[in-house]
Formats: sequence, structure tokens, C-alpha cells
Amino acid sequence: MLAPKQIYILLINAGTDNEGIHSLQVGQRNKILMFETEDDATRYALMLEAQDFPVPTVEAFPFEEIEEFCQEAGYEWELVESGKLELPPEVNLERTDWELEQEKTAQSSPSSPTSESEEEIPSEQLDAIRRQLEGLL
Repeated sequence: MLAPKQIYILLINAGTDNEGIHSLQVGQRNKILMFETEDDATRYALMLEAQDFPVPTVEAFPFEEIEEFCQEAGYEWELVESGKLELPPEVNLERTDWELEQEKTAQSSPSSPTSESEEEIPSEQLDAIRRQLEGLL
């Protein structure tokens, strides 16, 4: 099968400094799903959203560009053929690769002093607040 000229991928936090590409973890490797059609990519994105995954944005890219990205990053890739129903995983990673990188960067740089009145909000409470705010959209 010939590779299409244009494919569709899912981006998380599209257009932000924290932008990332949606990937699946297969063992110790990451795999990028490349969809032949925008409709199939959108369907997959909606299924992710229904499972409380971060809401992705469907973006079109040249096939070669994403294939090159995968080779450079050491990622695997899978071309999801038109009409194939790809199902998202049932569980999400607790922390994404870029969140881990941010933590490493924060630990290696001097931290700013915090006031005694600042408190950590438990992640469960943050998740509940996030869901409420997303519900408003």
C-alpha cells in the first residue's frame, strides 16, 4: 500500500508552549497513530474525550513530515486506513513525557521561594475542578 501524501494526527494542547503529539505506549516504545481521513481521526479524538483523556485537536500533516519525526524521536507509527475503527486504550498515563521533562527541568533549576500561605492542591481536586471547567465549555 502506498503511503498517503497527507495524514491526520492528534495534538494535545495545540498551539501552546506545552503542545504534544498523541501517542500510545507499547511496551517501552511510543507509537503515533496517523489517520488517512480526518473523519476517522475526529472519531478517535471524540472517543478519547469521552474517556476523560486530554482533548486532542485533529491536524493535517504531510505523511513524510510525521514519518521523519517518528524516526528522529525513536517512535513507531501506524497508518490507520480509511474506515478502520481504531479504539483508544482504556487507561491514560498518569503523567505525560513532557510533564516529566518539566519536572526534571524544575528540579535542576533553582526554585522560587513560596510563601507559607500557598498550599498544594491535591491532584484529585485539580482533576475535579478541570472537569467542571471543561463542562462549562
